Amino acid sequence: MEQPIALVIDDEPDICKLLEITLNRMNINTLSAHNIHDAKKILNEQLITLCLTDMRLPDGNGLDLVAYVQDNHPHIPIAIITAHGNMETAIRALKYGAFDFITKPIDLTNLRDIISIALKVNTSDSKKYVDLLIGKSAIIQDMRQNIAKLARSQAPIYISGASGTGKELVAKIIHHSGPRHDEPFIPVNCGAISPDLMESEFFGHLKGSFTGANQDKIGFFQAAHKGTLFLDEVADLPLGMQVKLLRAIQEKAVRPVGSTKEVNVDVRILCATHKNLHVLVQQNLFRQDLFYRLNVIELKVPSLKDRKSDIPLLTTHILEKIVKQNGTPLPILDEKALQALSVYDFPGNIRELENILERAFTLSDGKTIMQHDLQLPSTENEKDDKHLLPLDDYLFNIERQTILTAIEKAHGNKTLAAQNLGISFRTLRYRLKKLGLDNEANEQ
Repeated sequence: MEQPIALVIDDEPDICKLLEITLNRMNINTLSAHNIHDAKKILNEQLITLCLTDMRLPDGNGLDLVAYVQDNHPHIPIAIITAHGNMETAIRALKYGAFDFITKPIDLTNLRDIISIALKVNTSDSKKYVDLLIGKSAIIQDMRQNIAKLARSQAPIYISGASGTGKELVAKIIHHSGPRHDEPFIPVNCGAISPDLMESEFFGHLKGSFTGANQDKIGFFQAAHKGTLFLDEVADLPLGMQVKLLRAIQEKAVRPVGSTKEVNVDVRILCATHKNLHVLVQQNLFRQDLFYRLNVIELKVPSLKDRKSDIPLLTTHILEKIVKQNGTPLPILDEKALQALSVYDFPGNIRELENILERAFTLSDGKTIMQHDLQLPSTENEKDDKHLLPLDDYLFNIERQTILTAIEKAHGNKTLAAQNLGISFRTLRYRLKKLGLDNEANEQ
């Protein structure tokens, strides 16, 4: 395998020399240019593996070179070198398509981390993972292309979209399609962490640093080192924690609770929320500087009602997962049932579709899912009845009561109850577990 070649563009000889020495020690050959004109010439004549360019050059701006590489050599990752503290410029570079940024004075550990990841940009199989997005609609086709492009970058991404659209799945696909695919993917539900424990959970703690700290513990940032940290429901972070999170992201270092030393961390940040962060910033409920740092690129995940043509494919995919877990044959979806799903608006999106199909599978005879098995509320009734239960609660209660009634009529004999329901005993046991009815059913 040929040695990789890095192109260094900087008009300061000392910086060029430092970069060349570091790269050579990593078994990377180097070529240098001192202006944009010479850099373009080398790019067009040599097989360059990666680029490192200063922001200020004698004949132009480093951003111009980033744009040129994106247009003419999109397979080459390019990192921009900028003055320390000039975060606005760094974020602009990421928006232009820069792979990452390096601040002066150059931290060699950080530099080596960036280069190591850049060398892996073209090694991951993005197609293998973007195909996990089920659907053939135009909006999903566009999203696949965007994900494949964004996966190559290290830019923070804000994944927006309604609840149940699959934002965490999108985050996983971005991670597994990019150069960090062999490293950890750490998902964090920010809304599920007690405010008192947040600092410890994110940054870790030392033994004895507070009551109950019986041993050292690493936090989410250290657990995600070299990989990706996915902050789900990031809007739920308290303002005080937002300040600490911003500093950790900008300094690429964390200080565990009870420690006087900082620990360097190399993570890519992805975040998501079903709330509107733009509005929360205007209401002073989310820090503008943190939003600016997280929302370098926004990726919108469409609602299911905006991609209804994908419902047949999604339905088949979900049913295949259900029967695989259940060990039963794949049921047929009646034409009227499919039509009913196709016209329903799915306020709970894909998660709601999954719940509907799981319950319909239980209520069906196991061979064919009929329209009445779906238990979809009438659209007209929904408009007229303001007291209608949310669909998830509605379906949960129906299935729960149906199963418990069958068990009661069978005097606690689950095998007989399953026969009366027209399902296998294995299916009944699976549904009892999913509904959290194991103990309640045993007591009857």
